[in-house]
Amino acid sequence: MPVPARISSAARETLGGLPRQFWWLWTSTLVNRLGGFVVTFLALYLTADRGYSASYAGLVAALFGLGSAVAAIGAGVLTDRAGRRPTLVAAQLGTAVFTAVLGFSDGPVTIAVVAFLVGLFNNASRPAVSAMIADLVPAADRVRAYSLNYWAINIGFGVSAAAAGLIATHGYLTLFLLDALSTLLCAVVVFVKIPETRPDTPALRPDGPAVGLATVFRDARFMTVVALNLLLALVAQQGSTTLAVDMGQAGISSSRYGLVIGLNGLLIVLLQIPVTRLMEGRNRTALLVAGALLTGWGFGLTALAGSSATFFAVTVAIWTIGEIMNAPTMMGLVAELSPAHARGRYQGVYSLSWSLASFLGPAAGGLLLQYAGGGAVWGACAVCGTLAAVGYLVVGGRTPAPSVTVAVPAANGAVPAADGAVLPKQLRADQVMDSTGGAGAVGTVSAVSAADRIGGGSGENKA
Repeated sequence: MPVPARISSAARETLGGLPRQFWWLWTSTLVNRLGGFVVTFLALYLTADRGYSASYAGLVAALFGLGSAVAAIGAGVLTDRAGRRPTLVAAQLGTAVFTAVLGFSDGPVTIAVVAFLVGLFNNASRPAVSAMIADLVPAADRVRAYSLNYWAINIGFGVSAAAAGLIATHGYLTLFLLDALSTLLCAVVVFVKIPETRPDTPALRPDGPAVGLATVFRDARFMTVVALNLLLALVAQQGSTTLAVDMGQAGISSSRYGLVIGLNGLLIVLLQIPVTRLMEGRNRTALLVAGALLTGWGFGLTALAGSSATFFAVTVAIWTIGEIMNAPTMMGLVAELSPAHARGRYQGVYSLSWSLASFLGPAAGGLLLQYAGGGAVWGACAVCGTLAAVGYLVVGGRTPAPSVTVAVPAANGAVPAADGAVLPKQLRADQVMDSTGGAGAVGTVSAVSAADRIGGGSGENKA
C-alpha cells in the first residue's frame, strides 16, 4: 500500500467513529491548553520577575496543589451527584476568574491564597472530563478517545509553552489574561455544545449498589495503583516547578526554558500515536516498569546538565518517552477499575495522586534545591522512579490476587453501551494488571475491533 494510503487509513482508524459531542469536548480541551501558560511559568514568574525565593515559589506551587487535592475529592462527588456538565462549567468559570486575579495580585500572602483558589477550580474539571469521555464513548473506543484527548492536551501544551516564553519577555500579565480567556472559551464551548452525559446507572436507582468514597478507598488494588502513580507524579511535578528554577539559576533565559519544556509536548504530539502502536499487545506490567524507569532516570540525568540547554532538552526527551509509555497504560488500567456508576469518585481519587504530588512535589523540590542543591533533587527523582518500577513488578506479579469487577464486552463481541448498562464479568486483579490485548488493551490508539487513561489531563499533568 502506498505511503499516502497508509497514512489515510491510519488517520481513519484513529479519528473515525467517535461521537460529535466528544469532538466538541476535545476542541474545548485544545482551546484551554493552547492558553495554559500560568502553571508552567508560575515558578519562573515568582522567582525571576517578582524576586521571591525558590522555597517561596515551591510553597505557592504547593498551595496550588493543595487546592487541587481538595477539588479532586469534592469534584468527583459533584460529578456523580450534580452532573458532569454543571461541574465542568463551574470549574472552568472559576479558573478563568482567579487566573486573571492572580495576574494582578501583589504581596506574598495574596498571591499564595489566589494560587490555592486557582488550583481548586482548575482541578475540579478533571473528574468531570474523564467521566464525560467514558459516558459519551462506547467501551470499544474509550482507550482511543482518551489517547486523543491526551494528544490535544499536549498539542496545546507544546504550543503554549513555546509561545509563553516569548510572550513573557513583554510582561507576564499578558500570560495570565490569555490563560483566563482560553479557559473562559472552554467553558462556553462546553455550555453551548455538550449536553449532560451522566448515565442512569445502578447507583441512581433505589435497588442499585451504593458506592461512596469509602468504597473507593477500600479498593486495595486500585489504591495501590494510585499510590504508585503518586511516586511518579512527584517526579513529573519537577518539570514545571523545580526544573524552571534550576534552569534559571543556571543562567538559562525564560524563552529558552519555554522551548526546552515545550519539547515535552511536541514529542508527545509527534510520537504518541506511533509509540502506542508499538506498545500494542505488550505486557502491561513491563510497560509500566519501563515508563517509570525512563521517567525517574530521565529527570535524574538533569543533575549532569550544568548550564547546557541542549543537555536539559535531552533529559526532557528521555522522561517524555517514559510519560508516553506510562500515561495511556495507566489510564487504561484506571478505566477498567472504575465502575460506571462511580466514575466521578474513582476518577477524583485517582486525580488526588496528581493533586497531592502538585502539593508535595514543588515544596519538596524547592526546599531540596535551595538547601541541598540540584543533585539532591534529581537524585531523588531517580529513586522515586526506581521504587515505582519495583512496585509495578510486585503488583503485577503478585498471586493469588483478589478479584475486581470490570465491565468487558460480551463473548460474542457485542460492545457495552456508553451509559455503562453492561453485565459485569469477574476478572482476577492480576489479569487486569497484566492484560495485553482484547477489551481495553492498553496503549492502543487505533480502533479496537472487539474491545481510560489517567490524566491529565492534563496533564498532566498534564498532568
